Amino acid sequence: MRVLVLRPEPAASRTGDTLSALGHEAVCLPLSQAEHDLTATQKALGEPHSAITVTSAEIARLFGRLGGGLATTVFAVGEASAAAMRAAGFPTVLAAGGDGESLAAMIAAHYREAGLPAAPLLYLAGNPRAPGFESRLREAGIPFRTIETYRMTPLAPTRADIEAALLAPLPDAVLLYSRESALAFFRLPPLGETPERFQSVRLLCMSRNVAAAVPECFAASVSIAAAPDEKSLLALL
Repeated sequence: MRVLVLRPEPAASRTGDTLSALGHEAVCLPLSQAEHDLTATQKALGEPHSAITVTSAEIARLFGRLGGGLATTVFAVGEASAAAMRAAGFPTVLAAGGDGESLAAMIAAHYREAGLPAAPLLYLAGNPRAPGFESRLREAGIPFRTIETYRMTPLAPTRADIEAALLAPLPDAVLLYSRESALAFFRLPPLGETPERFQSVRLLCMSRNVAAAVPECFAASVSIAAAPDEKSLLALL
């Protein structure tokens, strides 16, 4: 299958390699890139905190630029982000079930057993992000501080690059990892100019939240991963 990957680099290339190993043709068209705020991150790490929580493996790449991890406990949203944080040098990393709800539940269970900490939990976050995780921490009464450590900024591929990815030939499937990438995909000129051409393209979504960003006219093409992780997403192929 010819599979379109819209993730930022370097994640796009890693996914492309995985697809190639599975016998698919991967076409990478990143529509955004991460811009790290090293100053804000360093300042936050220098202030009292009981542990760190992350909802993206992008944080591990940021620590690669800062020189490695710390002895601080990390609560990670899923196995992929947990593995990335361990590789970045954090020895104690606990992985939740892959979404903000399971992460908040894991943290709440930890603090019910250990007692609430004197210093707040440090949430190293990105922008944009969904508000659900922070809302659940508040509901559980867990003290935390959110620091925006990176921002996803849009990329503007050339018309030639877009047409090479979308029209030469049409992809059989598109991997949609986030709501933002889904919205950006449907803003690409060929989708607006001749949407009927893409009715046969499978739209594989990481979660229901991602699928909600797909226009109604493409609803019949949507499949949603059984769990919010790449393994489940690729299983849809």
